[in-house]
Amino acid sequence: MAKQLILCDCSGTQSLNSEALSKACGLACSPVHSALCTTQADRAATAISGGESVICCAQEKRFFADLAAELDQPAPPVLDLRDRAGWTADSGDLIPKMSALVAEASLEIPPEKFLDVTCEGLCLILGAPDIALAAAERLQDCLGVTVLVETGAAAGSDDTLADPAELPLGREFDLIRGCLRRAEGALGQFRVRFDGFQQLDITGRQWRWTAPRDGAQSDCDLILDLRGGPALFPAPEKREGYLRADPKNPQAVADALLAASQMVGTFEKPLYLRHEPLLCAHSRASQSGCSKCLDHCPTSAIASAGDHVSIDPMICAGCGACAALCPSGAITYDAPATDAQFRRIQTLAQAYLKAGGSSPRLLVVTPHGSEMISLAARFGRGLPADVVPIEVSALNAFGHAEILAALAAGFADVSILLSPGIDRAVQTSELALALAIGGAGKARLLDLADPDALSAALYETEAPKPLATPIRPMGSRRQITRQAAMALQPEAQQLPLPDQAPYGAVLVDQDSCTLCLSCVSLCPSGALGDNPDLPQLRFQEEACLQCGLCANTCPEDAISFEPRLNLEPAALSQVVLHEEDPFACVECGALFGVKSTIEKITEKLAGKHAMFARPEMARMIQMCDDCRVQAQFHQKDSPLAGAERPQVRTTEDYLSKRRDH
Repeated sequence: MAKQLILCDCSGTQSLNSEALSKACGLACSPVHSALCTTQADRAATAISGGESVICCAQEKRFFADLAAELDQPAPPVLDLRDRAGWTADSGDLIPKMSALVAEASLEIPPEKFLDVTCEGLCLILGAPDIALAAAERLQDCLGVTVLVETGAAAGSDDTLADPAELPLGREFDLIRGCLRRAEGALGQFRVRFDGFQQLDITGRQWRWTAPRDGAQSDCDLILDLRGGPALFPAPEKREGYLRADPKNPQAVADALLAASQMVGTFEKPLYLRHEPLLCAHSRASQSGCSKCLDHCPTSAIASAGDHVSIDPMICAGCGACAALCPSGAITYDAPATDAQFRRIQTLAQAYLKAGGSSPRLLVVTPHGSEMISLAARFGRGLPADVVPIEVSALNAFGHAEILAALAAGFADVSILLSPGIDRAVQTSELALALAIGGAGKARLLDLADPDALSAALYETEAPKPLATPIRPMGSRRQITRQAAMALQPEAQQLPLPDQAPYGAVLVDQDSCTLCLSCVSLCPSGALGDNPDLPQLRFQEEACLQCGLCANTCPEDAISFEPRLNLEPAALSQVVLHEEDPFACVECGALFGVKSTIEKITEKLAGKHAMFARPEMARMIQMCDDCRVQAQFHQKDSPLAGAERPQVRTTEDYLSKRRDH
């Protein structure tokens, strides 16, 4: 981050105190300018040439970048203090808020990871012949175009385009017909499958279609869908490379054609998620467990892959819902990384309080929300002085752990401004979980589209009392949640939670449980354990994910769940859920198995089953493994006994046989 802030009051429309801000944030501040983008551009040039300066004006970011290019300098970082703080109807002290924004901008956030995607411009156009052919003629000079005329059930006819006058006579683009059965993939790597596939053969004087072929497959880089019917993919607006427009809307079609014409080259695809399959609680031994990410992925980028799930990074649109819902941490958001998000939250709160402010309120927004803040600042009352905005790229990734971390760090409340395209069910469930754990009355969702309504909602809300002694929780999202809950509810021991919460207890019906321990072998987090020396089922509540694998595996249906957050120290160690007396081997006295189980088996089989008809055979049920093998080996008519082994022949045997002859 820079060593100096370059301040501008935007033609005197905001109040900036250079000395006070410098003292609060610990960075040198320039004198306050009024027109860095016009009459004082020379001063901006001087600051850019000197390097290590941040210009506190985001509106003219492009101007300063162009100025830097003229000076052969890198584009300077910019910071928006005006819209988020300076332009406000609140007469309160703005220095704590500005200091917090400066501190957040000073954080070194690891850069996002990207995957290069190459698009060579092979475009498949779907739609009615008149619309599709017209689009092909518009795009044929910049893309490799193929037009599909759908036949059969898709088109309601099996002989479309019978008139040769309607067909292209050159090779500017290809024309095919058939029934599109399946499409998969994303930008640069779409794969489509057809039945009744035919290509138009224009060689010779008469046009003709090739013989129809089922199961044909083809690859393309782009799909332009002008059919006006159902989309080929779920959440089609989030599928990169899939352009869809209503054929009855000429402007929408024109926009789609323009977008398609620009999608040639190499592009950077963000890698939004980090995936640790070994932590996944999706399945074990063909038994179903957690499926929250599968249930809420809008693009179907997540699929079942045996014991865990797989994520297609090309299809993932980065909504973040899976990261917020994942109970084990197998999926975490990585653009930016989860720990960086917590550092941003904690830095904002710490800097605000350190600068002398009290009871700050956090406003969580997406880029859409940041635009609303700018409009509210320019045309309305702006944000109150105690409301600190934080922009996130994926609102659904801001879940219960982030809300609780903000409250524990010293924010009086958290407001989350909803934006188009998010999964509201996920946001609602995460808010409900945060409220149950420790945020009652201190967190809310704002479903607003009017900037003035946003300002009114914030100005009319009185901040509740914040945590007296803020803390900065560390660790995984589960660990941060627990630490925050203990700080926010110091007197609580167990907090009841909503259904489907990722925290809770396993309850065992002791009358039904046989201590077969199948649940232990399949528990993905190690919350359920055994005792190698005694018949015991042990449980560590803090590690339980409430994934359901143990209940689905239990042959006796003896397991149920209680969603709760146990804040007692006992939750961090193992406790015995069920135990019974061990059985002593009747031969050697070694302890093995469960006494009640051995007795039940003996009662059901001894003398009643052919294998245990004789007393000495029934007695084997009550032997340990070693003694049972010995008894089976030495018993009469032992199934382990074979024929008498032949005598080993030696060299002398062969020589004596020769002498005899």
